[in-house]
Amino acid sequence: MFRKSAPEVRTQQGSNTTMAATFSVLGADVAVKGDLSASADLHIDGSVEGDITCAALVQGEKSTVTGAIKAQSARLSGTVHGSIEAGELVILKTARIHGDVSYDALTIEQGAQVDGRFAHRVHVGEEPSLTLVS
Repeated sequence: MFRKSAPEVRTQQGSNTTMAATFSVLGADVAVKGDLSASADLHIDGSVEGDITCAALVQGEKSTVTGAIKAQSARLSGTVHGSIEAGELVILKTARIHGDVSYDALTIEQGAQVDGRFAHRVHVGEEPSLTLVS
């Protein structure tokens, strides 16, 4: 909906380039029905009925997502009804997740609620590791 771009940068050769750092925001009064795809960062405070694919996702406390989420990183604090696949995932204490979660790195705050299965993603050539602490 709204897009903010990083300032223009000059390279050593003097040519103009624009940095890839951009983000889009869906405000609390915005309701979207349909899939969302963003090549950059996405901040959602409203509601989305559809799948979301983006580089980084930040979800507000009162936000609701009904659909699958795929992101390189995600910071969730609202309600999600659907599967989540993220490289770096942070689930904050106000989050309510109803679906399976697949991740590379995971942080969950005390108080968060997840109704689903967790699975650590294993990449090609990577051995799964298990560490037990007693």
